[in-house]
Order: sequence, then C-alpha cells, then structure tokens
Amino acid sequence: MPPKTKFTKEEIISAALEVVRTKGSEGLTAREVAAVLGVSTRPIFTYYASMDDLRRDVYIAAKDIHKEYIRNGLQQKIPFLGVGLQYIAFAKEEPELYKLLYLTKPDGVTGGAMESLKMSQDMVRDSIMSIYNLDSFTADCYYRDLWLTVYSFATMIVTGESGFTEEQMSAVLSELSLSVCKAYKEIPGLPYGDYDKDAIFRELVKK
Repeated sequence: MPPKTKFTKEEIISAALEVVRTKGSEGLTAREVAAVLGVSTRPIFTYYASMDDLRRDVYIAAKDIHKEYIRNGLQQKIPFLGVGLQYIAFAKEEPELYKLLYLTKPDGVTGGAMESLKMSQDMVRDSIMSIYNLDSFTADCYYRDLWLTVYSFATMIVTGESGFTEEQMSAVLSELSLSVCKAYKEIPGLPYGDYDKDAIFRELVKK
C-alpha cells in the first residue's frame, strides 16, 4: 500500500502561489514548492504528472484571486470605478500574480489581458447601463476605454514605472469617465464609428 500523502492538492497549489509571489513565475519549480512545504518533491508528483500541470492550476488559482478583487470593486458606490481601482490594487498587492496573468502568454489555459477585459466587462455592464442610461454596446465601449487606462496604470506599477498616486489615478479615471460619457451622449453614432470626425474636430478647435 502506498504511503499516505501528507499534503492536499490545495496546499500544494497554495505553496506554489507563494513561490510565484516571492520568486516570480520563472522561479516556480518542484524544489521551491517542496521547500515551502518542508518536504521532498515526492508529494507534489503524487498529484501532478508534471510541473506544467501544476503551473496550470496555479494560473487558475491566480485568476480566482483576481476575481475576488473585482467582486470587491462591484460592492463600491460606483461599481465600474470600484472595479478599476481594485484592478490597480491587485497590481500593487500581487505584482507577481499580475505579471503571471497579464504580462505573460497563457500556456495551456485560457487567460490574458483580453480575457480579463471581457470578464470584468460582463460583470459591470448592467451597472453602467443603469447608472449612465446607455445601451449594452455603448456601455461595453465605455468600460473598454476606461479599462485600457486602468491596464496601463497597473502595468506601469508592476514594472516600476508609475509615479502616480492613488488620488492622481482616480482623478484621471474620473476625467476620462466624464469625457467619454459626455462624448457618447452628445455625438450620435460615436461608439459605433458612425460620425463625422473631421467636422466635429473643426467645431471643437474653434472654441
């Protein structure tokens, strides 16, 4: 009879997440996971045929952690803005998990920045439609524009390039939110690309 495994699969995934947090995704090896658990590498391969299998589970676990940040954002007074700020918070608090999810190409699992956009877009659509009186397509365009700014802030944070304070980032998001909402309301056809860009610019520069 084989010996009883000391650790559960969930504990191994948790240990692997800690390795990624401290050493980055490149540092995720069986030896490093075993060191966190204080054992040999044998228990890891009781559950996993290869490290690639473990890496896939770690990727999925990191996605679940990020989803919790999004859910927290949805509880805020302005849900879509809360989601944006929580996206930035995730980058600050979990930089290596952010890099794993959004600055590396997924291997063997669905993921990446575009999936993140779609997932959060689906979660905030109803809120944006209700608060700003927009149809679903315009609401998606509205959120997309803000998400691209949030993604830029978050990526600058994890690469050490951001000198913006939380207040400054929030102010930029508020400015962009107001500008995009006003433009979509006042320029018919804008989110659908059905408008006379040159004529509108000519009028704007006169002011």
